[in-house]
Amino acid sequence: MQEQHFKNHTRLVAGYHGFTFLLILSLLVGSFINLAHSASENLYSASLICVVAVIFVMMFWFTRSFALKAQDRAIRAEENLRHFILTNKPLPSTLRLSQIIALRFASDDEFVELAAKAAAEKMRAKEIKQAIVKWKADYNRV
Repeated sequence: MQEQHFKNHTRLVAGYHGFTFLLILSLLVGSFINLAHSASENLYSASLICVVAVIFVMMFWFTRSFALKAQDRAIRAEENLRHFILTNKPLPSTLRLSQIIALRFASDDEFVELAAKAAAEKMRAKEIKQAIVKWKADYNRV
């Protein structure tokens, strides 16, 4: 696996983010086109296909969002523990979750200082990631 850094740390899974999304989108569009052109005797089945397509869209969205929320909670706990180990204090309460998630890429050497700076200056997640000198890779999050 190549070394991770700011420019390549995001990850897309082609089968999920690309292929599955396009198939569900095609089903959604096609089902409503089918509904618009269906005869009155096929209206019920065409409507059911539209409902199924909407259910797939919702499942696609919620499956991803629920997994990310669980990962975000784990990251917040891990980074709070890391900050506590390094300083005997919890993370500053003014840090937003997006800032904490960005801080996970900072090495221990710069983590505490960068966390304080991020809280004081209200840095955006992208700014935090760009400020990291020694990148700590996270290969587990998708």
